Amino acid sequence: MNATPLVWFITIGVTIAFFVYEFFAHVRKPHVPSLAESARWSIFYISLALLFGVGIGMISGWTFGGEYFAGYLTEKALSIDNLFVFLILMTGFAVPKEFQQKVLMIGIIIAIILRGIFIAVGASLIENFSWIFYLFGALLLLLAYRQAFNHEESDPANGRVIKFVRRIFPVTEEYHADKLSVKINGKRFLTPMLLAIVAIGFVDLVFAVDSIPAIYGLTNEAYIVFTANVFALMGLRQLYFLIGGLLQRLVYLAQGLAVILGFIGVKLVFHALHINELPFINGGEGVKWAPEIPIWFSLLFIGATVAVATVASLLKTRNDPKAPVVEATHADVSKDA
Repeated sequence: MNATPLVWFITIGVTIAFFVYEFFAHVRKPHVPSLAESARWSIFYISLALLFGVGIGMISGWTFGGEYFAGYLTEKALSIDNLFVFLILMTGFAVPKEFQQKVLMIGIIIAIILRGIFIAVGASLIENFSWIFYLFGALLLLLAYRQAFNHEESDPANGRVIKFVRRIFPVTEEYHADKLSVKINGKRFLTPMLLAIVAIGFVDLVFAVDSIPAIYGLTNEAYIVFTANVFALMGLRQLYFLIGGLLQRLVYLAQGLAVILGFIGVKLVFHALHINELPFINGGEGVKWAPEIPIWFSLLFIGATVAVATVASLLKTRNDPKAPVVEATHADVSKDA
């Protein structure tokens, strides 16, 4: 796949235009989105992502199209998992509902910028160091284990980064509309709104650590990695308000994502063995028995895992619609926030 500088320029320009429109049309004036509004825009962004994947398949071939869809599905599942932490963060900081859109949008923009940096670094590493696949694979296997078994509770409002900010800067106890800082008696104070944004930005940084290696396990194309991430994050704000209640019922999502991350980790290790250049492994030659898992199998596996985790969760909680919110699967991350 050959994404020219012009294609990159247009893609980034359209992405910026979408977020500028979102801000002025939906976020600038504080309000709580209705279910109808959230549903319409969620459907729009998901449909746009699917159409884009079809376009990639028709123009560049369905191998790349399959890589995009597998990457998009993985990133979307990870993004929904992120909503658990966002829900806990909003509660921890007691962000008023009418201001939550602004916090989410700024957090999503921070996530896109950080992931863009990670994507560029990852592409450079892959191009110059084939052994990086071993590292990515090992990292994903570790993250899969932590995703499945780490269920520490944490309060993002009292994390280390936030405590550090509170020690350095004066912070008001109450919100002042959606202002990030306010002057009281001639002295400048930060507001809890800014602290919530700082926390969400820090969490986004750590989310990128599992997100980017995961999708590089499905494709080596930086353009596909970037667009799959952008489309997974676009509409996440509306999805937050649309399925906020449903999040409480997805009790097996963490285990499902652990299976997906573990699968991609194994896939990366097999790929690293297949193209091996490390002299202390098989004399620097590729390991012929290491299979290359085809993209169609990856797509089916990821889709089936998400479906099974969702259906099993809903069946588990069907008689308990008011089940308590599940602990953040990245609790160890937000503890440091």
